[in-house]
Amino acid sequence: MTQQVLDRVAGYEQRFNTLFEEYFDTLSAGIDAPTFSRFTPDCLQLLRELSLRGGKRMRVVLLHEAARLVTAEPVVGLDAAALSIELLQTHGLVHDDLIDDAPTRRGGPSTYCAYRERFPGHPRTALGLAVLAGDLALALSLQVLLDAKVPVVVRQAMVAVQTRAAADTFVGQIIDLERDFTATAGEEISHCVADYKSARYSILAPMQLGLLAAGEQPALFEQELRNYARLVGICGQMRDDYLDLFGDAATMGKPTGTDIRDGKHSYTVSALLSAVDGTERAVVRAALGDPSCTSETIAAVREIGENRGVTVRMQADMRRYAEQASTAAAAWRSRWREESVTFFEHLPLWSVERAM
Repeated sequence: MTQQVLDRVAGYEQRFNTLFEEYFDTLSAGIDAPTFSRFTPDCLQLLRELSLRGGKRMRVVLLHEAARLVTAEPVVGLDAAALSIELLQTHGLVHDDLIDDAPTRRGGPSTYCAYRERFPGHPRTALGLAVLAGDLALALSLQVLLDAKVPVVVRQAMVAVQTRAAADTFVGQIIDLERDFTATAGEEISHCVADYKSARYSILAPMQLGLLAAGEQPALFEQELRNYARLVGICGQMRDDYLDLFGDAATMGKPTGTDIRDGKHSYTVSALLSAVDGTERAVVRAALGDPSCTSETIAAVREIGENRGVTVRMQADMRRYAEQASTAAAAWRSRWREESVTFFEHLPLWSVERAM
């Protein structure tokens, strides 16, 4: 990425963070809750804290760059779309951490953990409030689109995109859990999970929203966009799985080894199991699915992976899928603006290289 593009990306992030903060500043006035309720404003505060606590805002970047494929002029509707995208992400984070029983997110307590601390003697209340907090974020993500100051036909199309993205993500969560009960789970199943659980709402939907806001009809290019999103989603999920074991916990804001402890058949876990045998395989198998697995054991598994070339092979796989995505984006030059085509062409490899 050139410095000019990086500056543009930073500008999107800074502007959106201000927008998101302003949104939460006025949100309580738009929520029809009874005056006696203390839990409702508490829920909104937890959603605010999680939403504003960092995150790369790459979905917002994809949204704006998708609009720039069509025009460099200001585009009405992008702010509403950006809010919708990140509120849907907040919903996903709340429910992800609930499913994974994760204590932290983005360097702070997960929403579920925060509720458990507030209701130590009422676990069902904490569970219920965490579920409802995520549900509220999903409802808000659709409401901001319904309130967008864009033509009705565009508004309806945007809501359809986000509704489909949410449904696809739920299916992705289901098959992600199912994968760990599938004896023959292989690479194609992992690719399918990455597509449904991540690519469709993190990459495809922001691009579709940006094109819609800019006056383009993304349905005309459905297969091309889906192919690009799937490839980026696969290398992105590989990157996340890679970082879960080989990354730095302080940088990520959450502990490493989560997939090992949870017994998930992630890309990294699958690569590990295919690379080891004998005593090393026994070490990996013993750690897999053990929630009490120590940090020392995780470090030992990490060392096994490094010694057996798992890091090198995963890096090569990530680059291969990133290169395929770049090739797919390069084919858009005959249709859309050069500078943003170049952005989408360079994005996959740039994202992968940041993880190394």
